[in-house]
Amino acid sequence: MQELRERVAVVTGAASGIGRALCERFAREGMKVVLADVDLPGLAEVERGLTEQGARTLVVPTDVTRADAVSGLAERTLDAFGAVHVVCNNAGVFAAGPSWQAPISDYEFVLGVNMWGVIHGIRTFVPILLEGGEEGHVVNTASMAALTAMPLSAAYSMSKHAVLALSETLYLELRGRGARIGVSALCPEAVATGIGRSERVRPDHLRRKAGEAEAPEFALVEAAIRDAIAGGLAPEHIAARVVRAIREDRFYVLPEEGPWLEACRTRHEDIRLGRNPSLAVPAR
Repeated sequence: MQELRERVAVVTGAASGIGRALCERFAREGMKVVLADVDLPGLAEVERGLTEQGARTLVVPTDVTRADAVSGLAERTLDAFGAVHVVCNNAGVFAAGPSWQAPISDYEFVLGVNMWGVIHGIRTFVPILLEGGEEGHVVNTASMAALTAMPLSAAYSMSKHAVLALSETLYLELRGRGARIGVSALCPEAVATGIGRSERVRPDHLRRKAGEAEAPEFALVEAAIRDAIAGGLAPEHIAARVVRAIREDRFYVLPEEGPWLEACRTRHEDIRLGRNPSLAVPAR
């Protein structure tokens, strides 16, 4: 998909981080941009900046954990712009802790956004892309956590492995039917985003109860994540990778050579050789 000007992009998790950077980059490419998130003040701030630059935008507050909300996002998009060409299922959250001690609410929160948000996005938008008959592209935000083994972050790692598997399956299905729709799995390294402050968007019914998540590992890992992303790559670099991947019809959107790819290779060697999992998670 070479030509992006005047095409329509939908981005979930648009209020900050990678989502915000994607919206800004798409706007610079001349696209019409639909911004979706549960962070209403953040959405308003991003929309204001894009509008000042002359971009055509639509803001749709959207809880991606709900299928009806994502369907509503699609309806609003079609009503406003008449088509969809690029869909970025990008919304993501994080929670840490030992797998056997993490409360069920952590699993429900993280899998609801990171995994079910992508499922709802695919089930809603892929039929629209197919029916439109034009070139299109789906970008699902996974993580290098989808290609490595990460202790003390079971829900997050599970969600990202699921996103990668779903994306690979979708790619093969669309190629099998000759569809003009590309698929990319975005697997970034540590990026300077707000994912380390995911509690700010956790719904009340999934809040941790008193006495839950009190083991020291919870606080240590969450603090380590905040430190890692504070020194991480600027989201603008990730947005540039995504645009290149769309134009190149490239599925795996990975970091440059470095410690994250080495950790990925170590895991793959563990599988190839049938050896037990290695601890090979880089600090960044």
